[in-house]
Amino acid sequence: MTAAALRAGLIGLGSMGRHHARVLAGLDGVQLVGVVDPMGDKNGWAQGAPVLSTVEELIALGVDYAVVACPTALHEEVGLKLAEAGVGALIEKPVADTVDRARRLVEAFESRGLVAGVGHIERCNPALRSLRQRLEAGELGDVYQVVTRRQGPFPHRIADVGVVKDLATHDIDLTAWVTGRSYTSIAAHTVSKSGREHEDMVSAVGQLSDGTMVNHLVNWLSPLKERFTSVTGERGCFIADTLTADLTFYSNAAQATEWEALQAFRGVSEGDMIRYAIPKREPLLVEHELFRDAMLGKDADICTLRQGLRTVEVAAAVLRSAADRTTVRLDDNAGGAA
Repeated sequence: MTAAALRAGLIGLGSMGRHHARVLAGLDGVQLVGVVDPMGDKNGWAQGAPVLSTVEELIALGVDYAVVACPTALHEEVGLKLAEAGVGALIEKPVADTVDRARRLVEAFESRGLVAGVGHIERCNPALRSLRQRLEAGELGDVYQVVTRRQGPFPHRIADVGVVKDLATHDIDLTAWVTGRSYTSIAAHTVSKSGREHEDMVSAVGQLSDGTMVNHLVNWLSPLKERFTSVTGERGCFIADTLTADLTFYSNAAQATEWEALQAFRGVSEGDMIRYAIPKREPLLVEHELFRDAMLGKDADICTLRQGLRTVEVAAAVLRSAADRTTVRLDDNAGGAA
């Protein structure tokens, strides 16, 4: 490890924190100098770094940045301490559990000119990164619709938020990110079948700033684990499976279907199907590399706190829509375009 290495800390050694510790311990140009967890490190996940009890102890070690992987309800308290100490932060998603807390974090870091980001890891999934590049290159033409499905068994590690803030924030952020557009409206229904305080299933329909329709189906009540994103447009449809990091393109055919009955039913004709061969690097490693580069002043495509705030605003609108049974309009400029 060179003397010029960035000094990094980690706050939280839970289900995500242990993976952050593993990646930080082997990340080029970074030294993991301390981990905070009041419960200690009974599983040996700290990778040999000192295990501390408080954020103040970590700050005293002289860290350049810290990864915040503690429960969502603690993000604001921890983040504000880091900002006040002049320490950069990579905060696990969602950036906070309420819009007001997210705004205070944005103000704290931006007012001090500190590098800070949100760990929306789907942005680093190989299939979605390839999809975004292809959309930016205009391969699909005009985009009509984005559909996501994110479902699976209940994660017992989650106790402080429902499925909207825990899982749907993935889909909200990735939809805005791959399209380069922000949400302007959302309508949703939620149910709670598990007996917990929070919702465990949501179905939402929304619209983006360019008129693109979005549909999200998210739950943790299914024995089937699915991570599906489709983008339909002028020239066909992209389908990304972020569990396998596969990206497939279904094109509209150049020639019309001759079978009259199918012509009338389908509206477009079937063309070629292409599954792309793309490099499949670990998303968490890519996320850390991007944040490291941002800390070094390089041009790095990280999820900013302001973009993370926008996602929390949309998630809050989803819950408000479900509670009030209304379509919620969102200010296109609120929180900054994602």
